[in-house]
Amino acid sequence: MQRPGHAPVPPSKGARGARVCQGPARAQCSSSPVNESAVCASVPSASQEQLLEVSQGRRSPCSLSFAQLACAQGAWLQDLQDDFLSSLYSCLASEPSTALDPEYSILFFSKYDARKLLGSLTEFSQQFSRVPVSLEWSLVFLNGLWERMLQVPGIGTPPVLLPWLHGGLQPLLGHPEVFGCLRAKDVSCEQFQLLVAALDGIYSQLSVQEQRNLYAGIKHFLTQHGPSQSCHSPNSTAWFRNFLGSFLEHATVEDLQLFGDEATLQKFARDPVNMEMVGNLTLLRETALYYTLLLTSAPAFPLASLPDRFLCYLSPGAVANLSTEEALGVAQRLGRSCPWSRGVPGASLELQVASSLLRNLEDFSPAVLAALGQAALGLSVSRIQEDIPEEHLEAALPALGRVRGWRDEQARAVVSKLLQSGHQILDGQSLAQLGTLVGGLNSSTLWSLSPEVVLEAVQLPAFAQHVDTLPRALKGILVEKLSSRVAHPSELVRLIPSALASSIPKSLLVFGEEKPNVQDLNDKPWTREQAAMFFSDVVKAEPDFSRLSQSVLQGFTCAAASAVGAERFQELARVMRKKKVKLGQDQLSCLLRMVTLHGIPQDWDTYPQDLLLFLSPSDYAGNCSQFFINVGKANKDVLPREDPQRQQLLLEALECLGVPGTQINHTSAEILGWLVCELDGDYIRGSGGSLLKDLSQCGSFLPEQEEAIRDVLSSGNTTFGPPSAWSAFTLSELSGLIPVLGASILQQIPKKAVTTWLRNFASDSHLSREELATVIGGLLPRRHKRAEAGCPAKLEITKTMLDDELMPTYYIPEELLRACLQNISQENYLYLENDLSNILNYPFSNPQLAIVKEYLDERYPNGYPEKVLSAMGPLLPLLSPEEISTWNMSSADTLAAFLKTQPQPSDSLASAAIKRYLELGNALNATALDAIGTKYVCLLNATDLKAINPSSLKLVSLNPSACSQETKNILYQKAKEAFSDQHHSPAYYELILPYLGGAPAADLKVLSKDDVNMNVSTFVTLRRESLMLLTPAEVQGLLGVHLPGLAQWQSRAPVRDWAALQKQSELDELHIGLTGGVQEGYINLVTPKFPAMSSAPLGTVAMVFHLLPALLLSFLTVSILS
Repeated sequence: MQRPGHAPVPPSKGARGARVCQGPARAQCSSSPVNESAVCASVPSASQEQLLEVSQGRRSPCSLSFAQLACAQGAWLQDLQDDFLSSLYSCLASEPSTALDPEYSILFFSKYDARKLLGSLTEFSQQFSRVPVSLEWSLVFLNGLWERMLQVPGIGTPPVLLPWLHGGLQPLLGHPEVFGCLRAKDVSCEQFQLLVAALDGIYSQLSVQEQRNLYAGIKHFLTQHGPSQSCHSPNSTAWFRNFLGSFLEHATVEDLQLFGDEATLQKFARDPVNMEMVGNLTLLRETALYYTLLLTSAPAFPLASLPDRFLCYLSPGAVANLSTEEALGVAQRLGRSCPWSRGVPGASLELQVASSLLRNLEDFSPAVLAALGQAALGLSVSRIQEDIPEEHLEAALPALGRVRGWRDEQARAVVSKLLQSGHQILDGQSLAQLGTLVGGLNSSTLWSLSPEVVLEAVQLPAFAQHVDTLPRALKGILVEKLSSRVAHPSELVRLIPSALASSIPKSLLVFGEEKPNVQDLNDKPWTREQAAMFFSDVVKAEPDFSRLSQSVLQGFTCAAASAVGAERFQELARVMRKKKVKLGQDQLSCLLRMVTLHGIPQDWDTYPQDLLLFLSPSDYAGNCSQFFINVGKANKDVLPREDPQRQQLLLEALECLGVPGTQINHTSAEILGWLVCELDGDYIRGSGGSLLKDLSQCGSFLPEQEEAIRDVLSSGNTTFGPPSAWSAFTLSELSGLIPVLGASILQQIPKKAVTTWLRNFASDSHLSREELATVIGGLLPRRHKRAEAGCPAKLEITKTMLDDELMPTYYIPEELLRACLQNISQENYLYLENDLSNILNYPFSNPQLAIVKEYLDERYPNGYPEKVLSAMGPLLPLLSPEEISTWNMSSADTLAAFLKTQPQPSDSLASAAIKRYLELGNALNATALDAIGTKYVCLLNATDLKAINPSSLKLVSLNPSACSQETKNILYQKAKEAFSDQHHSPAYYELILPYLGGAPAADLKVLSKDDVNMNVSTFVTLRRESLMLLTPAEVQGLLGVHLPGLAQWQSRAPVRDWAALQKQSELDELHIGLTGGVQEGYINLVTPKFPAMSSAPLGTVAMVFHLLPALLLSFLTVSILS
């Protein structure tokens, strides 16, 4: 059914004879009607039998020319198979299309039944969706297909048009030049407008790539003869609606400027029909800014009449000269209409506009502050500190506490000013009143609050809903305060806000004899380690596993699962599948052992999908292709990047798919899923560009893969073309591969394409600051030119410039940044300093960052102050341990802020920071240990470790398994003391597990009696001398269901060495095929470790050799008597 206002696509205007398209591909375009008798007069006839043989696969389609096919009887063509067009193109692709009469194409496709043709086109589209079809042959095919398509009844309606464009013509539309042939077919502007209306009717059903291809074609049609031929009409200014429709979403600013001069575009932008349409579209960010500029650039344009949608794209300059009343009005509308969320494209622009608006205000009365709404985020730290009276802040606190998205610096400035003026937090209500500003509290203030105040506050929704923005250290303090006030874990779980649940130390989640409230646990988000604490209690208390949340189920432990019985275990496993519970590698290993205890099950599809990562296709009841389709849906992060099992799965998948050589086709790539990321460089090169879109989802690559990707992209033989022809849209599609492009490719990409991508797409790309900085670095000239003396006026570092996340793009070469920093005003420097953490997250290149650090060093010759330290992340590669030794690392908060910066400091920098923190007399309390974490705990020396209070370990999660044996030994004893009150609890093993690498043999022997089901990966990292003293029975008690995995280690230390000390008969009793023990009737001589010859006295060495025969005789005698 035709949509209202959408007329059918018109037929081409008839022409007297064939009209040839003017342009590079003019020989491939013509218009109907075609005189078949004249065109086919000199063409050798093809018989029906020949065509039948082609359709039956008994004759190659290459045996007939395109002319013979075009001139054959139409009825004979209907026998051809759906893959015929694909085969035909393979035959024709090597021939010069210019030698072909374009009328053959019209004639050939006109004889095809429409339904059969659509099926053949769909097959063609699937095969060539990732392989470029040449421009010349695209023109040839589309020349005839266009004419045939117009004859299809109802082609102007979405249900009929969509299959042709979406499933049929798409590979041919990759070249915008194909739309140029429409002019050769005498398609008028009126007819083209109807075509755009029809395409607009199916716009929402097209993929983004299809939308872009069609837009490129529309743009080509409208601009190939210049703006004067862009179908402008003196009778209508609704040009955007008529000739672009929803495809305007893909127009860049440069595109708009091709469609008309600025005066013309202003008329179009202000047309009510266009404004209504654009108000419902999502334009590219830069285009939206330009469109809004076109609207507001008229003299005395009243911003009050600007639609709300365009407010979000105002420029700071547009609001610079408003009256107080006008500024407040715009600020209120900004707060209601725009997203304001960090990370949302455009949010930084709103902040720039808000900052500009607020610079017009001098009176920050409580009423004004309350009226600002979200625009209050435009308040600079210096204005908060200097221009707003404390009493005004206090009076406006209810409104300010509702503003979402305060930066840490702003919240700290507001709260500090309130507290300094005498504002007191006396109860939970006054704490909750801070609302979104609660993140401005420092740790000393929180520590000073009584537990009763915290207990009251967490029960108030106004407080609970905002604590998720708190830094990790402050969350820990609130939890510690709360836990000191409640007597039982169940009460703690009930009272804790969801945003704080993951901050509860796992030692506080041991229920012991207390029965947990399952519903309370279900209602909170837990980490895997936390859920493991109470998983055993929950499965005992809950008869229906389907009532357990995904968060609770992720705490799956072997010990708990072993205790529920076989039938209930099957139920548990199936529930975890239904709820898509994500388990770790050790958990899955245990689950697999238990599932396969009595043989390989046939119903794998009812178990957690991630188990397939540890299987082979032979273990799966279905066919191997289905097995790998399911593997592709599993959580690949379970297996580390270079885990051998990944490569094993890939090899089996390639064998299953019968991949010949090193070329992966589209179908195989779809089945491989994430296994594409495991393909080596030869496969990447051999597959050309067909894998690029799949690879862009991988996230990280090995060096040889990166090199292969660069080779493929540099060749230009992909659907993206050579880097020199890439657009912002190309970079958007390849965003996942941008980190591997390298300087050589980045330098080839047009600078305008890169900057357009940065402005419109970078915020959607999920690239890190460092990866974006690499792109900025690619814009830097290879040969540095001397920058002009001084700072250009347009690059002066102002508050507006400092609010712009694309600031780095303006200072190229980087010498401009140095010149402009040297000229920064004191007011703007204070703004820079107060917002340093935000500004340093802009994608500055390394040379630019070096200049920023040089500037900071000049400002702080005696070391950075605390407020600067937490912002140092991007500058870490430029720091030295010697510099850190001068810092004022005076609190655990400061240490935590530095160690948790992203990217995290290197070991040498972290070690210097920890050393400086301890030198200043600070203790390794829970906050400091949490900041140090597993990543840096190995940097602590024995003196530092011995100073740790065991109670602090109860509040943190450390794993010293990668540390020295001395460190593991010390921390084990500390942890054993810390968790001594839980020694008889089922959760004790989970608590002590990270520290077991330092456990003495006596403690391991006790654990062996508690059904702990230790993983083999943990077993092999135990203290060597402790492990050697364990008996086979004790090892069996420790490993439980994991015992069979021990056999895989029998040829490797330490299992090999342990087995060599055991009687083979005792190893045999384990029934896992473990060998290498001492046979009956033999003795196992352990070679004594004597001092080296050079260090032992000669007499001692001589005595040893003298006594050796006697020692051997004694051993033999004892052996015989026994």
